[in-house]
Amino acid sequence: MALMITDECINCDVCEPACPNQAISMGAEFYQIDPARCTECVGHFDEPQCVTLCPVACIP
Repeated sequence: MALMITDECINCDVCEPACPNQAISMGAEFYQIDPARCTECVGHFDEPQCVTLCPVACIP
């Protein structure tokens, strides 16, 4: 199941380069995750990198 970024995102630019699947991109107002590409980092990391690195916990 794909993760999602809430409107609490502060556009800090930390998550986008950390995504091994290039599933994160800038949306109209804040970053968004492409559900077709998001694997929650399975096969790459033990924990989703965007969740781990997010300073405001906007990726529940």
